[in-house]
Amino acid sequence: MPRVSVREQLIEHAEDVFRRKGFNAASVRDITEAAGVPKGSFYNHFTGKQDLTAEIVARYARATDFSTLSDEGPALERLHRHLTGQIDRVRASGVEFGCLLGTLAGDGATAGRRVRESVREALDSWTEAMTGTIAEGQATGEITADRSPAALAVFLLDLLEGATLRAKVVGDQSSVADELAIALDALRA
Repeated sequence: MPRVSVREQLIEHAEDVFRRKGFNAASVRDITEAAGVPKGSFYNHFTGKQDLTAEIVARYARATDFSTLSDEGPALERLHRHLTGQIDRVRASGVEFGCLLGTLAGDGATAGRRVRESVREALDSWTEAMTGTIAEGQATGEITADRSPAALAVFLLDLLEGATLRAKVVGDQSSVADELAIALDALRA
């Protein structure tokens, strides 16, 4: 079996460290200890935490499953399946740690330009993916046309991230699905 590279070990373990501690509280030492590699090896692969974090955010964004958004069927059902899948993704990684994007967005003001840009790009891609499905739902009369598809996509994503943040604080994610259901009902035409 091929050995995992030091770079991959750092990326794999840093995501967990950032989820638990946030960008600012996580040190290079925390990351290298979690990865089981010497501290000096970090700088052989990354210029700093911002560089590593941008890589982690890009991988997280690429791993987001948007396939249900382009499935057949009513747009609201596709949005529900997609967003429920994201709730399950957070649950699998630990409700108390929340969504990686939300955690890093919360650190954005002090984490640096590169981290803010990578999180913004990931959120923009996610918004764009949902915008298309919402536009389809508006075209068929299923979803209200009172707001633009992009504004509704931002609303849903913000609701999901905010509800996930609240779940992180209270340690219970059960209300996230309820809030999502309320929001989707409110979008019906």
